[in-house]
Amino acid sequence: MEVGQRGRGRHSSLSQINVTPFVDVMLVLLIIFMVTAPMMEQGLDVNLPEVANAPTLSAQKEPLVVTIAKGGMVSIGKSKIESPEKLTAVLSQMLKDREEKEVFLEADRDVLYGTVVQVMAAIKSAGVDKLGMVSQEPKP
Repeated sequence: MEVGQRGRGRHSSLSQINVTPFVDVMLVLLIIFMVTAPMMEQGLDVNLPEVANAPTLSAQKEPLVVTIAKGGMVSIGKSKIESPEKLTAVLSQMLKDREEKEVFLEADRDVLYGTVVQVMAAIKSAGVDKLGMVSQEPKP
């Protein structure tokens, strides 16, 4: 008897599903998502100063990070802030419900020192207890 034939001359096809192409496509998609997922993280590109033994951010749920970009633009997370006065109002509103009034400041190394001091004063006037400066380890 030949494969595909059963009994008295009836012709029926032997159907099998070949999953090899399906697995190949799924593996390619998995690799694509693994490569592109880190690139989808959005944020501001800040050139942080390098400091030996730089402290890391604390392990809170979601730390509050104020960023000063190269052009002097100030933002909290992904929200842009126009002036230090508005920064004080926005920060005091955001810190109202938090137990720990802690803010991390990351500033590009090319930002003027006066701008950094103005932003630090605005953060302190918002009622922040702890102000941390973000830096990175020097590259070897």
